[in-house]
Amino acid sequence: MDAGKMTVSINKAINTQEAAVKEKHARTCILGTHHEKGAQTFWVAVNRLPLSSNAVLCWKFCHVFHKLLRDGHPSVLRDSLHYKNELIDMSRMWGHLSEGYGQLCSIYLKLLIIKMEFHTKNPRFPGNLQMTDRQLDEAGENDVNNFFQLTVEIFDYMEWELNLFHTVFKSLDMSRSVSVTAAGQCRLSPLIQVILDCSHLYDYTVKLLFKLHSCLPTDTLQGHRDRFMEQFQKLKDLFYRSSNLQYFKRLLQIPKLPENPPNFLRASALSEHISPVVLIPSENSPPDSESLIETEDLVGMDTLSHQSLSENTFDDIFGSSFSSDPFNFSNQNGMRRDDKDHLIEQLYKEIAMLRDELGNFKSENHRLVTNLKGRIQELEAELAEQKHLREQAVDENEFLRTELEDLKRKREDTEKAQKSLTEIERKSIANEQRYTKLKEKYAELVQSHAELLRKNAEVTKQVTMAREALVDMEHSKKELEDSYQRVNEHTQRKAHEQIQEMDQLQGALEYRKQEVHLLKASIEASKQEGQVRVMELKESVIDRVLQEAESIIQESMRQLDEPQYSSGTISTDFLITRTLAAVQSTEKMEEAWKSHMADPSDISLLLLPLVQFAHRISHVIIQGAQTTTFDRLSDGCRTCGTEALSYLSSLRKNETEGKVDCSRVTAALKHITEIAQELRPPSLDIREEKLGDLVEKEMAATAAAVETAATRIEEMLTKSRTDDTGVKLQVNERILGSCTDLMQGIQALILASKDLQKEIVESGRGAASQKEFYAKNSRWTEGLISASKAVGWGATVMVDAADLVVQGQGKFEDLIVCSHEIAASTAQLVAASKVKAEKNSGNLSRLQLASKVVNQNAAGVVASTKCVMSQIEEKDTMDFSSMTLTQIKRQEMDSQVRVLELENELQKEREKLGELRKKHYDLAGVSEGWGDAAE
Repeated sequence: MDAGKMTVSINKAINTQEAAVKEKHARTCILGTHHEKGAQTFWVAVNRLPLSSNAVLCWKFCHVFHKLLRDGHPSVLRDSLHYKNELIDMSRMWGHLSEGYGQLCSIYLKLLIIKMEFHTKNPRFPGNLQMTDRQLDEAGENDVNNFFQLTVEIFDYMEWELNLFHTVFKSLDMSRSVSVTAAGQCRLSPLIQVILDCSHLYDYTVKLLFKLHSCLPTDTLQGHRDRFMEQFQKLKDLFYRSSNLQYFKRLLQIPKLPENPPNFLRASALSEHISPVVLIPSENSPPDSESLIETEDLVGMDTLSHQSLSENTFDDIFGSSFSSDPFNFSNQNGMRRDDKDHLIEQLYKEIAMLRDELGNFKSENHRLVTNLKGRIQELEAELAEQKHLREQAVDENEFLRTELEDLKRKREDTEKAQKSLTEIERKSIANEQRYTKLKEKYAELVQSHAELLRKNAEVTKQVTMAREALVDMEHSKKELEDSYQRVNEHTQRKAHEQIQEMDQLQGALEYRKQEVHLLKASIEASKQEGQVRVMELKESVIDRVLQEAESIIQESMRQLDEPQYSSGTISTDFLITRTLAAVQSTEKMEEAWKSHMADPSDISLLLLPLVQFAHRISHVIIQGAQTTTFDRLSDGCRTCGTEALSYLSSLRKNETEGKVDCSRVTAALKHITEIAQELRPPSLDIREEKLGDLVEKEMAATAAAVETAATRIEEMLTKSRTDDTGVKLQVNERILGSCTDLMQGIQALILASKDLQKEIVESGRGAASQKEFYAKNSRWTEGLISASKAVGWGATVMVDAADLVVQGQGKFEDLIVCSHEIAASTAQLVAASKVKAEKNSGNLSRLQLASKVVNQNAAGVVASTKCVMSQIEEKDTMDFSSMTLTQIKRQEMDSQVRVLELENELQKEREKLGELRKKHYDLAGVSEGWGDAAE
């Protein structure tokens, strides 16, 4: 059988006519699957059909596909699994229709999907579900768990079969004889396959349940029995209703189920079970109107053809000689009557084949016309959608053009506002500078006023004390009357003098108040004269910056001769880098001064290069002294500082551009570079050879320092418990206890670091020795040494601070700062060790865990310290009820003065801390070898 004939049969079987599928077309499709051993041709033809747009077409497809799954080649299931997702989507789509064939197609597609899944999971079951008891046992592999699961899957399969059965009957009008109409037969014909499936599924369910009841407790299978009872009643009812329909009576014999369901609790009831068998007659093709019409046409065609052959065309077929003797027609040329009948029958067959081909051609043509019309409708809909999208795009383009014009207009307004804002900011900066100057003068005046108030308060306090002394003396004994008189006279005289002095101070205070009023008046006048003094302020600022730059360089030159700065700890490469940076800063300074001479209105472009120039020269001088003790380099640094001071001095004199030249400073810096290059050490091998010993010494020293610190804390805690009592004992125990935990954590950290260090050396040195490994990784070794030193130093400082706090002589802030430093040093040690360690190293994990413990203990020290500070802090209870308005005003001014002093001190300390951190960073970088080109 060729693929073309099978495709024609598929198109005839699956058409849009609401009539049952012809059995001969379905049989041809089944034979075609066996011939090609698969369903490729079937799916190629089906994919061309509009199943998603015609419900009757989809319903007939489900019927044919069901037949192929039951009676087709076993490979039909394998080829159909590729289209499972399309069937699922189609079922979901038809499920949205609640009338007609929509719900029927959705449920039927779902049933076919369940059937495919069932046979995929259970390949021993054939498509038609016909199995012997032995094959059923083999399907479960004699395992009760497999039988249990198989029963559940058969229940699910049966559920969808019954659901389709019920939905078809529900969609029919049973009050009329719908089974004899073409539309009714179209809906009822797929139920033949459902009845065949249900009879086998019911039989297998009964046998499996009896087998399960023989192996499992009855309570476990209660759900199975309930589900079987429900399906038994539904199936019995549907079989009964189907057997009464005329359509089914002449096609198959539907079995009757027993009145009562089997009793699974009685094992002998299995022998009473009779398997339902569906009987199908040999000729089960339903007659249809088209076959009757074809038969009548064929009979008429036989008559006409017979007459035509006997009268007209016989001579054309057999030749003219056959008609010469009409009385001997059957014997001419040996032609017999049987041969003519055979030829006539052959012609009839050819005519019938031509009729079939013509019908196939017409149906194919009709299908193509339908597809083309559908395609035209789709293209028209797509064209309408494109037109709609084009209109939307035009509207959106117009909207965007309008929005772009608004944005351009807003941008122009923003630029104008930005220009005006820049002008306002420039004026605001100038006013802020003038206000700062006046504020400083006012602060000085307020400070002098506060000093007078403090003196007045001291005098008042002395008078009060004198008066209290007089009251005490009045109550003394009589034998001290003489001495009391003398003391009283002396006290009165002293009080009189103090009162006079207080009056003088009050007069001075009034005078200061007048000065304040005068100063306020001068402030108002100076606002009007501010524009005139701008240039003077700029010149004074430049002069002050020049003076500060000279003082910075002079301070560095003074430190040049001090012995602690001639240690030779800075590398020559680092000094060369600093010198080159100073040369660049000198060139920028010269360009900035030239720009300032051309436009002296803007001094912001001059101040930054000037400050950088002073600091870079100072760094070169100081670090040149720290590089080596060579006198030639020290002389070069001193010459550079002298030339820089000379250059700044010429700038202070405001000389012209032609007379101010920084070439001598540049030459001095280049001379220092040449000397440093000559002094560069040839090799670092000797220093690196000592790194191995130095690592061991530093780690041992750190461990010893931490152990000593822990011992001292234990001693202090024991002594405090012996000598102190009450709140002081609680405070000391809390602080020293948290410090003890921290020291124990640091000890564990040091041990973990040693173990990880040994592991790193063993895994990384290979055949080399331990010293050679440290020499090869000198930078990492120096970082490890630095981190170890920091941890040991932090522990020692914390013990000293805790000792002072316990004695009442230290500050709690020292403990907080030491805790922070220890946490930072711990992080540095972990980072230095983690660089060379393996990612999954157990020692690294222990080191990180020890680091977390140290951080938690450090946080515990900080928390304990803050808690203790809050306990022993003296909180003054201020009573202002007896103070007058003038006294409160004085106290308020004193508080303001104190606030200004503390803010000034805080700002200075922050600046100092920043400089210290910068210097620490530079020195740490040098000690780690950041500027060493050999590394």
